[in-house]
Amino acid sequence: MRAFVLGFVAATILIPAAAVTYVRLGFVDPRADIPVSAIEQRIAMPSLDASVERRAPRGAFDRDASDTALVAGMKTYEAHCASCHGDGARPDAALATALYPRPPQFVREAPDMPAHENFYIIKHGIRMSGMPAWGHVLSDREMRELTAFLSHMDRLPAPVDSDWKAGVARSR
Repeated sequence: MRAFVLGFVAATILIPAAAVTYVRLGFVDPRADIPVSAIEQRIAMPSLDASVERRAPRGAFDRDASDTALVAGMKTYEAHCASCHGDGARPDAALATALYPRPPQFVREAPDMPAHENFYIIKHGIRMSGMPAWGHVLSDREMRELTAFLSHMDRLPAPVDSDWKAGVARSR
């Protein structure tokens, strides 16, 4: 029994120490142009999701999905988000493969987080990624319109959808 306890204690100390040493000695490849590792997919992304879920306020959230709000959100998306996340005319964004971690391509896979979590990410950004904190650039109204657009981008009303696919926001 004593050997088991000593082995358990040694493992709980040595495994984390080895992981920290591996990272601190520079063995983690920092390149942005390589595929995401399986470890990162299994640990980092679920951790990010859990952190956002824990921190995003759940209070009353304005869910204005009028055509006017969606078009305003689409314009904000085109101006600030499309180069990384894609748009109706270019579903694969030009910068997507240059960033690490890769930004989600929302035209191919619409955002599936609740609106309050999307708003939180837009406002505060994501550390150590290409996602900036837009809270100092956009107003709360613009971020809410953008959030409404993201929440409906896979089921936009016909007039908004035709503008989206035609790139109307880009031409204005």
